[in-house]
Amino acid sequence: MRIGLLTEGGYPYATGETGLWCERLVHGLGQHQFDLYALAGSGTPRPLPPNARVARTADLGGSDTGPAARNLLERTAFGDGRAARRAYGRRERRRFVEAFHRLAVGVCGANTAGTAENTAGTGEGEAGVALGSAFAEGLYALAELARERGGLPGALRSDDAVRTLESACRAPGARRGAAAAGLPDHLAFVEHLERTLRPLSLDWYAEDALGAADLCHAAAGGTTALPGLLAKRFFGTPLLVTEYGVQLRSHYLSAAGTDRSAPLRTLLAALHGRLAAEVYGQAALLTPGNAHARRWQEKCGADRARIRTVHPGMAADRFAEVGEDEESGDPATLVWVGRVEPAKDLIALLHAFAEIRARQPDARLRIVAVPVRDPGSGTYLAHIKGLAAQLFPDEAAGAHAVGENPVTFEELGGPEAPTLEDTYASGAVVVLSSVVEGFPASLVEAMFCARATVSTDVGAVVEIIGGTGLVVPPRNPRALADACLALLREPERRHRLGAAARARALELFTVEQNLAAFRGIYLELLSHAPVRHRPGDGVPFAHPAEAHVPGSWAHKAVAAGTGAPDA
Repeated sequence: MRIGLLTEGGYPYATGETGLWCERLVHGLGQHQFDLYALAGSGTPRPLPPNARVARTADLGGSDTGPAARNLLERTAFGDGRAARRAYGRRERRRFVEAFHRLAVGVCGANTAGTAENTAGTGEGEAGVALGSAFAEGLYALAELARERGGLPGALRSDDAVRTLESACRAPGARRGAAAAGLPDHLAFVEHLERTLRPLSLDWYAEDALGAADLCHAAAGGTTALPGLLAKRFFGTPLLVTEYGVQLRSHYLSAAGTDRSAPLRTLLAALHGRLAAEVYGQAALLTPGNAHARRWQEKCGADRARIRTVHPGMAADRFAEVGEDEESGDPATLVWVGRVEPAKDLIALLHAFAEIRARQPDARLRIVAVPVRDPGSGTYLAHIKGLAAQLFPDEAAGAHAVGENPVTFEELGGPEAPTLEDTYASGAVVVLSSVVEGFPASLVEAMFCARATVSTDVGAVVEIIGGTGLVVPPRNPRALADACLALLREPERRHRLGAAARARALELFTVEQNLAAFRGIYLELLSHAPVRHRPGDGVPFAHPAEAHVPGSWAHKAVAAGTGAPDA
């Protein structure tokens, strides 16, 4: 089977959770041929197995793409022919305005007729369905125009687009937030829309590209899955969408839009909500990584019958030695592992640890940070270190001893925490204090290591833990402290929970179970897809089955054209 694997900013050009999952998928399903289509792919690709190749890449640039870079982008991603750069004539402009108007109406329109708009901006009822249909019609009409004319060079940033958007925002029945948008909001939205819809203009939609794929598998929703939508539209190729982090949720939680006006945020939320709803509606199957992501998809209108939860697979072998020695580690040490950022709520963790120290003075806390390249992460880390210094002054055992702080800050890969295995093996309890979380990989790693865990009830935590750890409400330092003390003071309970956690993780969260799930899903989707004949493939069942049986009688039957052996 030929799989068109759609990625964005990941495999095979970058590392990360999504890239690592794609790499395991391609290497683990060697019986399939993978054609990689990478959005925002640049640099040197990682080594690929024989069953994979980079079919197409497109470096779509960022929000600060200048005119020179945009011209280069149009020549490379949108094609280098004259048609790709030629200005539209009167007929093409009229087609563009009509298509863009339908798309803008779908984005700006309010779900009236007594229906309430949900957080995704899709809504329910006849009004919501009509607006979703208008958005889809406009989207596919723009795709048809881009396919015929070699792209949409400048059209989505043109004055026609701005005027059409303004008209849709001012029309009766528009969203209240859209009606309040001014010219700066329209210009900013059109610029964002152009970046979102750049995949419409790629040269990926041909018989030798996505047209040759038996199945399109998108490693994320939103813009990443857009080429899969068009492949289904143009060729009838089934679309599979895997989301371990919901794109729409990421858009809502992104800190990049804090300086945007309320009308602009309304328009952007509606755009991504409509796009998510169309992707979920057209996908043959959705495979969220956890029930938390599944609920988001259902709120966006996804059919429950076409959703199947497939937990992400993680390598368990590296943690086998630690997992078999559940009594290793300091029985009074708590371990926290993750990215140091506000969503992890380390402030609540430090306040909880202050209460723990008051009731168990020998307790210690190791905060082990995963290295990140975000320049803003250092500010939050400095704030946390300052708070720890205030709450826990360095203590010395005697007048001539050097004082130590019971809270240590380390970075993964350093001398004190060289590997994840060493980090988890050093403590008795692993703590997660987040207020926002998707699929917390650190919890699964701790479970592989047979460590008891204390976590806040966010994201997919309860689904992962499943009764093998303690779960407390977020932003509740007292509850967090009580749960940690309960496990520190009861070693038998701690070991029992750790053993159960390891057994659960080995059953549900390994690479092997993930590959087995997708192996079956690929075959299932292909079995339901219509038969497609390509030049050179031949016609299935053109020869009778007995023609492949060795023996002179079979050859005589085929030569005679009877399709059956001689009597």
